Amino acid sequence: MSTVGLRDVSKVFPDGTVAVDGVNLDIGNGEFMVLLGPSGCGKSTILRMIAGLEDPSIGEVLLDGEPAATLTPRERGVAMVFQDFALYPHMSVGDNIGFPLKVSGQANREDQVSEVAGALGIGDVLARRPGQLSGGQRQRVAMGRAIVRRPRLFLMDEPLSNLDSQLRGELRAEISSLVRELGVTCVYVTHDQAEALTMADRVAILRRGVLQDVGTPTDVYGRPATLYVAAFLGSPRMSLMEATVKVVLDRYVALRLGDQELHIPWKDLRARAVARYHGERIVVGVRPEALLPVPMDSPGDVLRGRIRHMEHHGHESLAFVDVGATAVVVDEMATPANGRMPATRGLRKFIDRLVGSPAQVAVEERAHHAEDGGGGRHSRKPAELVVRLAPYPGVNAGHPLAVAVRTDALHFFEESGNRIDVGHR
Repeated sequence: MSTVGLRDVSKVFPDGTVAVDGVNLDIGNGEFMVLLGPSGCGKSTILRMIAGLEDPSIGEVLLDGEPAATLTPRERGVAMVFQDFALYPHMSVGDNIGFPLKVSGQANREDQVSEVAGALGIGDVLARRPGQLSGGQRQRVAMGRAIVRRPRLFLMDEPLSNLDSQLRGELRAEISSLVRELGVTCVYVTHDQAEALTMADRVAILRRGVLQDVGTPTDVYGRPATLYVAAFLGSPRMSLMEATVKVVLDRYVALRLGDQELHIPWKDLRARAVARYHGERIVVGVRPEALLPVPMDSPGDVLRGRIRHMEHHGHESLAFVDVGATAVVVDEMATPANGRMPATRGLRKFIDRLVGSPAQVAVEERAHHAEDGGGGRHSRKPAELVVRLAPYPGVNAGHPLAVAVRTDALHFFEESGNRIDVGHR
């Protein structure tokens, strides 16, 4: 087993593109860490730097507390599993699995290959070639080739993305249990939040090369650190609405959403934190599980609106309800008009030196943070609450709908995108 540390790691490519920007991350011994984010957020680049296939532009990678800069990929004791399987088509399954043992000159290769293949359920196809296997079988062969080396560290780069959804569900359970059984540290890259939340001990969420949040699946889902994380995690998505704060001392804090209000009782500890924004706008997030359809004349914290459209999913229906509020929409991969990613101050001189001319990073960074707040570029549009209904709900687009809101389950963010710290309830 191995521990991994990233210390102020940044990666800038020769054209000045900032792929990874000042990432600090510790991965514990035997931990299953998932790097999650959309395409182009830098997660695969981080994996390649850990493996030694890329060198950090700034910062360092630590393995077991020691700098890894002088270690070759082979000396790092890592095994990688790739998205495209990377199997040798002219070799049998058994030869593919045993190839790392052959290269290292180990004896008793057949016994080790048989043991690993049996554990992965492919012991009966050892004589076949990769072209004769299903996608799931090829992925198991790729896993077997990594496992047979008995590495200290597994690095997996979207290993299930080429498989159909049912097979992905089966294999993610197998991979998760197998890695934990072996007790090997694993860094797993994916853009699929279902994989991240079901497999990980901890999840590290990236956006445009910047680490947004790190924590257990429960932590990052239940207390997202930024507006971007709140918008990215969850299916159905969290509804994010612009609210104006009004304080009625010793009674409640009102959240004005268009022409409607929600109230946080003054005895609720969160009211004190939100009250600091009296007269200002904040962003209020609410997940579908915090909403309950009720009769239109119900009292209490109820939002009323009209169903804009419906989605039927078999086991449930989703109603998208216009409540007259303003939604905050976070753009996952918004970039400046010239395509250049914003960079932290520590990278400016490096980029200037790399591209041979003064970089416009400082100007772009100011413009970006003025609009973005560092937590996720966002725009406005009419809000739609996502409400879960029964499979055959008896309502349709255009119908009125009232929903009771669990105010204890609301999420609060500054307009800049940072979470408002309301303490623990």
